[in-house]
Order: sequence, then structure tokens, then C-alpha cells
Amino acid sequence: MSATPFDQRDGWIWYDGQLVPWKEAKVHVLTHALHYGSSVFEGERAYGGAIFKSIQHAERLKKSAQILDFEIPYSVAEIDAAKRLVLEKNGQKDAYLRPVAWRGSEMMGVSAQHNKIHLAIASWEWPSYFDPAQKMKGIRVDMAEYRRPDPATAPSTAKAAGLYMICTISKHRAERRGYADALMLDWQGRIAECTGANVFFVKDGVLHTPIADCFLDGITRQTVIELARRRGIEVAERRIMPEEMAGFTECFITGSAAEVTPVAEIGEYRFTPGALTKTLMEDYEAEVQPKAAAA
Repeated sequence: MSATPFDQRDGWIWYDGQLVPWKEAKVHVLTHALHYGSSVFEGERAYGGAIFKSIQHAERLKKSAQILDFEIPYSVAEIDAAKRLVLEKNGQKDAYLRPVAWRGSEMMGVSAQHNKIHLAIASWEWPSYFDPAQKMKGIRVDMAEYRRPDPATAPSTAKAAGLYMICTISKHRAERRGYADALMLDWQGRIAECTGANVFFVKDGVLHTPIADCFLDGITRQTVIELARRRGIEVAERRIMPEEMAGFTECFITGSAAEVTPVAEIGEYRFTPGALTKTLMEDYEAEVQPKAAAA
């Protein structure tokens, strides 16, 4: 990945309905989103010039904004077209896309019902989220100190910027300790997710994953569950306690950035990336590739 700071790169960003030079895509320091977290976003990948599940991501972006009590002034179709436009303008085939919507700077205070709603979309080349050589061996994951909050206390089903504050803190702590990521529990002490990815476990050929009711039900998570069921693999979405990790043989995490990444270690627990993980990695890789047009 380029070491160039993100605000100093070349290229184009779609900003409120038009393409602007990358370095000119700016917001004011008194933007409401910067002070109060009134921002939602998506993380998406394009493979061979095709954005994987672009419509689903656009729909979720709109829904996330509505949960935060604002309406993005563009339709799902317009957002989808804008993503494809910025990808084409930047001349990228395999890339990461970041749509982001936020409240502007017309009012500064907790209440900002009349602030303008902005939308921007950027794309850039981004290789594997984790070191490819390490990825095949399985990454090491720490246990996070922070927990996913009770859904009665936070807009858990939105992909909202403010919900990632504890993720950044937890991931920084994990990386300082030599880990690649951190596993978060929920407010009741049950397994939830990693800082930016959902988690799956394997036991006796069955795939186990936590119920996504206090954290994001990732689009990659949904895809992997669908792929597993296509193969007749049983998927158990249920409450999972941390001590159950002693009985699981395989573990992997999923996300648009992480894709499907095997895990070798979570705190004191050890796993061996095996056949089921490898199968779902391969199935996911095949699923995201653009399908050839019918003759």
C-alpha cells in the first residue's frame, strides 16, 4: 500500500454529485460529523472492475443514515452509478471503495436537523487487509477490553462512524502487543466480532457464528453463510461464550476488507486452518469474481 497520506493522493473523488480532484475533496473543521459522529460509511471491493454486491452496500448506506436520523439525497441507483463512475475515472479494476455520508456545518450543536447532508465516494488500490503470507497460516487475535454495547444504547445495526471508536482503540492495543486484530465480546460477555470483521468457528463440520443483533451483520458474513449452505454445511447462528473456543477446531473472520481470513490464535485459544476454512475461502474468491456474460 502506498505510504502517501490519504489527503495527498492523486485521482478523483465523487463529491456531492460531481467528480473533484482528490486533493480538493475537503470539509470544514466545524462539520457536525467531526464533532458529533453523525456519519455513516461503507467499505466495498471491486474485482476486475465490478463492485461486489454494490446495490446491497448502497441500500445499507441509505439505511444506516436513516437510523442516524438523516436522509442521503441520492437514490440507491444514483449511489451505485456514482461508485462505478469514480472507479472508472480512477482507472481501477481491483480496488477498495469508501462511500461516506455526513452532516455538514450549517449548525454546530447536538441538534442539527437542518444541516446539509453530504455524500462522497473514493476508490483506491488496496491489497489484502492482512499480510498474504501470514494470512494462509492464520492471524493472531487478541482479546479486546471494550465490548460491543447493548443495542438499546447505540445504533448497532448502522455502519456508523462513531461505533468504530472502540474498535480503533482495541486494534491499536492489539497491534502494540503483536497481534493482528482483537476479538470483542458483547455487553453480556458473549463473543461478538473483531474490530472490523465478523467471526466464524468450526466444530465437527458445523459452522458457528454469533447472532448479529448488537453488531453489524456484514455483507461478507451473509455471503459466507449463503456459500456454506449451498454446500450443505450446517450453519449455527447462536450465542457463543468465550470458553467455548476451547472446543472449536477452526476459526476465520470475514469482511469486505478482510475477505475470508483464517485465524490461528485468539488469546489463549489455538486453531488450525483446515479444510472447511479453505473451502469457504476458495468459494468466496470465486464468488466475488465478475461472472462472464452469457453468450
